[in-house]
Amino acid sequence: MRSVKSDKTGGGTREKRKRRQWLSTAKRLNCERRERHMEAVLKNLASTVELLAVAAHSGVVEQWDKQTLSRAFHWARYCEHLFSRFHNNSAVRRIMEKQLQLTNQSLQAAISGYTEVSFSDLPRCQHHLLLGLLNNPKLPSSIMRILFDSKSPADTKHNQSAVGADAEVQGVMLMERLGALMSQSSEACRTEHFLDSVLQGCERAAEHFCRVIAAALLTTENSASQTALQDFLMDWLQKKHMLMHMCSALPTTLLMDLAKEHLKFRDAYYDVLKKWASDMEYSISEGEWVQTSTNPTVSFQKLTEHFQALFDTCPSLRDDVEKELNALKISDGDFDVRGLSVWGDLLSVLNR
Repeated sequence: MRSVKSDKTGGGTREKRKRRQWLSTAKRLNCERRERHMEAVLKNLASTVELLAVAAHSGVVEQWDKQTLSRAFHWARYCEHLFSRFHNNSAVRRIMEKQLQLTNQSLQAAISGYTEVSFSDLPRCQHHLLLGLLNNPKLPSSIMRILFDSKSPADTKHNQSAVGADAEVQGVMLMERLGALMSQSSEACRTEHFLDSVLQGCERAAEHFCRVIAAALLTTENSASQTALQDFLMDWLQKKHMLMHMCSALPTTLLMDLAKEHLKFRDAYYDVLKKWASDMEYSISEGEWVQTSTNPTVSFQKLTEHFQALFDTCPSLRDDVEKELNALKISDGDFDVRGLSVWGDLLSVLNR
């Protein structure tokens, strides 16, 4: 009986020993797996910070294509996810901060003017990537057009705006890029060339680009440089005859916001309305004023709605506009018969 008991005791001891060995091995493997995972995280973090530096300072961006840009934003979102996951984990955060310190030291030694990336910068990684690209004079127009496409690689789903989430973010981007170009060169033609290239790339999404421009003009940073940039953008719009398209493509409420914010836009908008009216002829068959040459076309009813909205938004403008319209009516013969003067018929509707 004692021998049987001894065997059982010995067998139980062996089982316990095996269990302890297995647990020890499992813990060691699990620890090694966590270490490998953390090594991969730190490597990806360092690589993304280096990517941000390349985007902002390197001429390599001249070789970027749509796929490269998409991958760059993928890694920027990855770093934002890292912050979301680990910002409350003090141990992991310290490790990541140490990695950022080492990477920043390396980049500062290699790149003149490099600005370090801190752990608190990670939740805005996409924003930093955008700014870096926009301020890099080597960024090609092909990539710029992708950034201003109606579906930018940047994640803007949490942004809300009257002009649209994407358009608001891209409007800020546009102002950032204009500011960078204007600070790098006193030659206005270079900045105009940039705007021309973006416009050319957005021909299939012209309405969206109009919203981007509106968002840029409505950015609220109050500074002399911001005002100068917006004036430059307005001058370019008038030079490229873009205002007429903007006035037909954008909602009237948005046009009124622009008219309230910018005197130059308000005056140019009024000129567009007069141009629309002057291009109209009275159609006897339709019994209405119709446009003959303006593209895009606007109906007489829509024209009167634009004028009324402008009067409601800028009441002080009404008297001067009515005086000018009346002078134009008089130049047409001062008839009060419908269909003889677009200005007379316009005044008649507005004064009802």
